[in-house]
Amino acid sequence: MKTSAYGWRSHYTLLVLLFVYTMSFIDRQIMGILIQPIKEEFQVSDTAMGLLSGLTFALFYGVLAIPFGRYADRANRRNFVAYCCAAWSAMTALCGMATGYWSLALARVGVAVGEAGGTAPSLSMIADHYPPEQRGRAMGVYWLGPQLGILFGLTLGGWIAQHHGWRAAFLWMAAPGILAALMLRYTAVEPRRGLWDGETPPVSGPVESLGVIVRSLWASKVFMRIGLAGLLMGFTGYGIGIWTPSFLVRSHGMSLQGAGAVMGLLGGTAAALGALLGGWLCDTLAKRDPRWRIGVPLLGCLLSLPTGLGFYLMPAGDVWHLGSLAMPAAVGWYLLFGVTAVWWVAPVYAVLSELIAPHRRATALSIFSLGLTMVGGGLGPLLVGLLSDALTPWMGTEALRMSLAITTGSCFALGIAAFAWAIKAYADERLGEQG
Repeated sequence: MKTSAYGWRSHYTLLVLLFVYTMSFIDRQIMGILIQPIKEEFQVSDTAMGLLSGLTFALFYGVLAIPFGRYADRANRRNFVAYCCAAWSAMTALCGMATGYWSLALARVGVAVGEAGGTAPSLSMIADHYPPEQRGRAMGVYWLGPQLGILFGLTLGGWIAQHHGWRAAFLWMAAPGILAALMLRYTAVEPRRGLWDGETPPVSGPVESLGVIVRSLWASKVFMRIGLAGLLMGFTGYGIGIWTPSFLVRSHGMSLQGAGAVMGLLGGTAAALGALLGGWLCDTLAKRDPRWRIGVPLLGCLLSLPTGLGFYLMPAGDVWHLGSLAMPAAVGWYLLFGVTAVWWVAPVYAVLSELIAPHRRATALSIFSLGLTMVGGGLGPLLVGLLSDALTPWMGTEALRMSLAITTGSCFALGIAAFAWAIKAYADERLGEQG
């Protein structure tokens, strides 16, 4: 049986899309390692930085994701993603030229506008390159993007910021994005829609209304419950990604370069392993019982709750050494947490690709991304910053530690309940249809 639509060219296209997504996540998350020097130069509060790194970005990203997704459902997805990649890379360079808080905010808005057209069309392409039984692994490869973005973006970004300043970090990270855009536009393959789903929708004719799509998604208990679980995971994930480097600096006395190494080199590697493992477990265990497609994310939450709390609550003091770099002993918990905390991503998008018809897939995934980005990317970093500011009078520099522990523990506990709730809906709705 064929495992991809176009042989090796499908695998090549997947890797190029991975490159594009990695650059997207570098440009999005590099704020995490640069918060401290930007905050100090512009003399603003944690709340202001949470607003800049979270809600400001998420508002424009989320709102534009749906019209961009609808366009991608009828246009050449490869070309569209390539143009968006070139645009957000150019705006990342402008971030490095900001002269104040508000000019940086405007440049971040430009990054958000470009990135709004990247993820959903890319996922739609991958679903048309690979059959359903292979999508967990294919999605797992694609979702290496955030982990590689953390690995290279925070590690290299921390080093650049340490030695050349935060503006240079933005400028240096913009160039590879332009290369990724060119590779996608001129060397990758745009697949035929619905190839593995028995559907080849016309590219002309009446356009299905957004209202019809929204009502269909609202009627799906599986989509709504998975959506709730995804919002919770996105909320804590974005908060962790943005604020953990500052936590390591404040609570464990690390340098920017050291915090970037922990988040990037160690955390990124652990999460990359977890993304591949989550996709593999999804495809392998689903052969025995399809409910494992949601059971794997549930298992990941169960394992992540204690390790995440262990990382944020373990006191400073004990260290171990990686070469000349002193690492807090709490990083051991972070490595365990990093492996399992991402088990939800590839299985969830594989299930959503299974649920959604090919001709509306990019639109529906954009709607899902809207919620994920607005609640997770917009409110996650903002709430962590607000809670940190609120706790500062009582806890001083340890306020951020407690803020991250509270949000991480709460969201993973609720995520366990949400995924358990979604398993039943999946068994009743999806498996009942197949039976």
